[in-house]
Amino acid sequence: MEIRSTTDQDLDVFVDTLHAAFGRFPETPAEDGGGVWWAALEMDRNLLAETADGRPVGTAGAYSFELTLPGETLLPVSGVTAVGVVPSHRRRGVLSAMMRHQLTQLRARGECLSVLLASEALIYRRFGYGPATYTQRLTVPRARGTFAAPRARGAADAPATGTVEVLRRAECAGILEEVYDRYRRAQPGALSRPHRWWASGAGQPPIAPAARYVAVHRDEDGVPDGYASYLIGEAQTLTVDEVITTDDTAFTALARFALDHDLVDKVVFKHVPPGHPLRRQLTDFRAGEVAGDTDWLWVRLLDIPRALTARGWFTDGELVLDVTDPFLDEHDRYLLTVHDGKADCIPTDRDPDLSLDVSDLGSIYLGGTTPSTLVRAGHIQAHHPQAGAAADALFRAERAPHCLHWF
Repeated sequence: MEIRSTTDQDLDVFVDTLHAAFGRFPETPAEDGGGVWWAALEMDRNLLAETADGRPVGTAGAYSFELTLPGETLLPVSGVTAVGVVPSHRRRGVLSAMMRHQLTQLRARGECLSVLLASEALIYRRFGYGPATYTQRLTVPRARGTFAAPRARGAADAPATGTVEVLRRAECAGILEEVYDRYRRAQPGALSRPHRWWASGAGQPPIAPAARYVAVHRDEDGVPDGYASYLIGEAQTLTVDEVITTDDTAFTALARFALDHDLVDKVVFKHVPPGHPLRRQLTDFRAGEVAGDTDWLWVRLLDIPRALTARGWFTDGELVLDVTDPFLDEHDRYLLTVHDGKADCIPTDRDPDLSLDVSDLGSIYLGGTTPSTLVRAGHIQAHHPQAGAAADALFRAERAPHCLHWF
């Protein structure tokens, strides 16, 4: 078997092989080649696994993104995607060989972090990835979707001074791109959406050119500062693909808009961060039914000192981390020291505070999973009683990381 990088000439073979791995058939792209999920593929970053006679049996790809870290630091990362092996060649080591080849390439590019969305939760931990952000689906019956009167001065659900305008997706593509870019730069765990995604209509709505209405929120000066992409489907259900804004007041205005829509029985918000205040803004707390509580972005550290010193920190302290990386057969110990929001990470032979797998380090990296939770789960070994709490304080983020970009 040979694993090789692809070129633009391999696009059709790559797409057909990946669809065969998942037992599906490709949809028909638009005349310009856009409007399909693979329209944004970077063919110089993809891999094909081929048998000795040249038959393609596996694929793995990567997108070029920026990830927003705690402290609003932007870090270039690879978004691993399009990973699959055709059914006739599974259980033969093809996937492991591709993943090892890819990690080697990413390190050679000088990258210290890679991310992915896991189609199955059992696959990627063994390759060093850990779930780092989480998302929920919130369903609210319209008849029970009234908002309680705010009790605190300046509350997010105070009367809004902005406006909401309904546009079709094709009418506001530039607004969507600009508002999302402002949002992702301030939201830990968010990924960039490069212009080529919007231009080619890749991914899922509202990037993809599927029929959608968009509620655009403008502030009191008329500047767009939020949007909600939505569609009314069967059973009089209004489904919101995503609400994008950096302002709680704008989010509330867009949520009110959806819940006040006529001829609708219920509203489904597909992506809500865990702990979001929307349920508590409702008069009837139980009206908001949470479902689909799941992992989203998985993180893999490729260069631990660089990754740890790249993010922002909010508590001074130090930890000795003993980190094993079984897939790459590596084992190192680091002294992490944080002072005034900056970290230093160096090799050490001091006794460890925590012993953990690189996948667990990926889970706690963005602050969305507390180290003490993984200690209690038996994933991380704490070498003294205070270690878990100290790590919780050190790794916390300014707010919960959230990612809703699909790739």
